[in-house]
Amino acid sequence: MTQSHGYAAQNATTPLAPFKFTRRELHDHDVQVDIQWCGVCHSDIHSVRNEWNNAVYPMVPGHEIIGTVKAVGSAVQKFKVGDLVGVGVIVDSCRTCPSCKAGEEQYCEVGITLTYGQKDKYGDLTQGGYANNIITDEHFVHTVSPKLNPAGVAPLLCAGITTYSPLRHWKVGPNKKVGVIGLGGLGHMGLKFAHAFGAHVVQFTTSESKVADAKRLGADEVVISKDAAAMKKQANSFDFILDTVSAPHDINPYLEALKRDATYAQVGLPDKPPVIFPGNLIFKRRSWSGSIIGGMAETQEMLDYCAEKGITADVEVIKIQQVNEAFERVVKADVKYRFVIDMVSLGA
Repeated sequence: MTQSHGYAAQNATTPLAPFKFTRRELHDHDVQVDIQWCGVCHSDIHSVRNEWNNAVYPMVPGHEIIGTVKAVGSAVQKFKVGDLVGVGVIVDSCRTCPSCKAGEEQYCEVGITLTYGQKDKYGDLTQGGYANNIITDEHFVHTVSPKLNPAGVAPLLCAGITTYSPLRHWKVGPNKKVGVIGLGGLGHMGLKFAHAFGAHVVQFTTSESKVADAKRLGADEVVISKDAAAMKKQANSFDFILDTVSAPHDINPYLEALKRDATYAQVGLPDKPPVIFPGNLIFKRRSWSGSIIGGMAETQEMLDYCAEKGITADVEVIKIQQVNEAFERVVKADVKYRFVIDMVSLGA
């Protein structure tokens, strides 16, 4: 077994603390990665605190992982020792169902294996990236360009692909008016991508203090969503709206902002279902849809696109010893726009 150490939650109420554990031995198609950077996703907090009622402990969270290849299995073709790589939200799928065969592993009909908090096919509990290393099948490992700041690349493995995938799927680009709801870890990436794709981008936010930052990040317009008059001016004008907000909120004013046949895509995950007036869909043949991360090929496409265009997340780098404080700041939306842990701080 491979010896590992990191920070883990032992239950839903205690802070993350140092934890030693073992990972499986290297199988033929496996890659062992020495972790250098790991992003802090809000879903890490939901998982650690068992807010989705599916937690398994002890839990080492983290699924926005950047590191270097330490070792490879005998059948590995894609990577060699020393390569800079990334690991994201999932580390396995059946690879035989229609979704997997279509390169949409995130929708595996048998069931995905998450990077942490699930039993893998070998019977081991997966543990994530708040640790010194990880072992993963090469199919779920991505090449990372050394051109970019690796700390800024880490959140691309979740926040990046979560927003890139729906924007690509619904063909956001020039001559499209696109709205992004929320300017946080997800929202700021959605804004960057929509701008890079050539769309006219409108950032929706409840905070006037975020107007200048939204424009810096690429917004053509910023609308304060609690201003009813400002929202009314946007009626029937959007080709696509991306909702990145995970707190409960009224989506009806945004649905009214869509054109006929336009799409509203949900990527934020509120813990309470929204109340939708069906007329907001029916009377303009609008669609309300959703999306989650992306397949492995699309994730690599996204990473390559970011390397080409120089796109990374805006991050605040912390030491692992600051992670519990960072969790509290994430809950308060006190970060611009993603915490990333420098895993060197974990020590040998």
